[in-house]
Amino acid sequence: MSRRVIAGAVLAAVAAGAVAGERTERFDKDPGWDGHNNRPPAGLTRAVRQDFGYSRTAHAGGQPGEVGGLVTPAAETAYYAKKLAPKTLRDPLAASGRLLVKPGAGHALVGFFNSGTVNEWRTPNTVALRLLGRGDVFYAYVEYCTGRWRAGGDSPGGFATARDPKTGRESLRGFKAGVAHEWSLRYDPAGNDGGSVTVTLGGETAVCHLDAGHQTDGATFDRFGLLPVLKSVDGPGELWLDNVTINGVTDDFAADPGWDGVHNRREYRTADVRPWFDFGFSPTRHAGGRAAGELGGLVFRGDCRDPKKLAAYGDRVGQLTLDKPLRASGRIALRRAVSDSTVLLGFYHSKDSLATDPGQDSGWPRGFLGLAVEGPSRDGFFVYPAYRLPGGRGHADGPDRPRIMPDGAAHDWALEYDPAAAGGRGRIVVKMDGKTAAVDLGAGHRAAGGRFDRFGLVTTWIDGNGQRIFFDDLTYTCDQD
Repeated sequence: MSRRVIAGAVLAAVAAGAVAGERTERFDKDPGWDGHNNRPPAGLTRAVRQDFGYSRTAHAGGQPGEVGGLVTPAAETAYYAKKLAPKTLRDPLAASGRLLVKPGAGHALVGFFNSGTVNEWRTPNTVALRLLGRGDVFYAYVEYCTGRWRAGGDSPGGFATARDPKTGRESLRGFKAGVAHEWSLRYDPAGNDGGSVTVTLGGETAVCHLDAGHQTDGATFDRFGLLPVLKSVDGPGELWLDNVTINGVTDDFAADPGWDGVHNRREYRTADVRPWFDFGFSPTRHAGGRAAGELGGLVFRGDCRDPKKLAAYGDRVGQLTLDKPLRASGRIALRRAVSDSTVLLGFYHSKDSLATDPGQDSGWPRGFLGLAVEGPSRDGFFVYPAYRLPGGRGHADGPDRPRIMPDGAAHDWALEYDPAAAGGRGRIVVKMDGKTAAVDLGAGHRAAGGRFDRFGLVTTWIDGNGQRIFFDDLTYTCDQD
C-alpha cells in the first residue's frame, strides 16, 4: 500500500472523529459488540395484577366502605389517591386513619406524593409510610424523597425494638398482620430545624428528620393515597385503609370518594424482573446522540456468586494495561434509577470481570476501570470514577461529585486515566456538567498490574436494584497497534 493511501486513511479516520489508539461508536446501527447474559430469554415476562381502590368491604373498619385491595410492587406506575391542592416541604402535612395488612407478601406506600413524578423508588416528591409484608407480620418504615431525588428515612431507629450486642444493629418491630391498626403521619416543616416526619402505628412512634439541605431541595405534593413500591415486580400483598383524615378532612368511605385512579385495576405482563438484564444496542435516542441508536437499557446490579447473575456488553479493544493513558467520553441519560442500584461503564476484562466468587468481598468487578452511576439515596445519584485491580480497589467519594438525576436529561461526560499522575501511582478523573471527580490509585495498585480487553457496560458483583440508562456517541481507547 502506498504512503499516499495510508495518509488518506489516517485523514479519513481523523475526520470521522477517531485517532490512533481511539475508536468512536455512534450506534447508527447495531455494532455487534460482545454480549454476555445481557438479554433475558426471548418472550420471558411475569404477570402483574393491580386490583385496589374503593370497595364496599369492611376489613380495616367497622362499617362497609374503605380503600385498598391487592397491590403488587412493580416498575410500572399505579396509584389510587385523593387530589390535593399542591403542598410543599414548607407546608405542614397530616394524615391518619386505620389500616390492615393481610398476612403474606406485598410492598406498598401510603402517603403524600406527586402524580407527575411517580417513576421509581425512592419516589421523588414523597412523604410516606412504607409497608412490607412478611407472612404473619409486616414491617413499617418512614421515608421521604425530595424533588431532586434525595431521600431519607427512619432516623433515628424507626420502629425498632432491640439492639444486637454483637452487630450493634437494631431489630425492627414487626406489626401483626390481619388486624387493624390506628396510624398517623405528620410532617412538620419546622421540626429539627429542617423538617421532620412523625409516624405512629399501633401505639408505636417513629421519627424521621430530613437531612441537611433536603428541605431546600423542595418537593411538591398533589395527591395522598396508596401506591406500590416501584421497583421490579415482586410478590403482591393486600392492605386496606379506612376512616382516613387528610389535612383535617375526614372520609369514612361510606360512599365512593371518587379518588384519582391510575392503572390501579389492571392485569398485564412485565419484563422488568430482577435480575433479568436487558441492555445492549438500542434503536432509541434518549442520550441525545446525533442520530437514533445508542447503548443501554435495564441494568440491575449483578451477583458474583451466580454466573447467571453477571452480565456485560462491550467492544473488543485489544489488550490494554495501566502503563498507558485510557480515555473515554460520550453522552449519558438516566431515565429511571431505583435506590440501591449501580451502573458501571468503562474498561473491563471479559473473563476476570465476569468470574464467580463466593466470597463476594467487593461490589466492584475484578479488572474494571471506569465510571459508576450510583447513590447513596440521601444524596441522589452521582457519576464518578471507580476501579478494582489485582492490587486493590478505590473510588471517588464526597458530595462534590457530578450529580445526575433520573429525569432523562442528556449530559456530556469524559473519563481519563493518567498513569503518570499522583507521583506515578495513576489517577482517574471523570468530568460532567462542569464538575470533576477524581481518585488516585492506591500505593502499589498500579504496580500490581491490570488488564482490560473490553469497553462497555459490566455489572457489579453485589446484587441490588436497576437503572434504565443510555449512552451514545462514545469515543474510547483501544489497542490499534
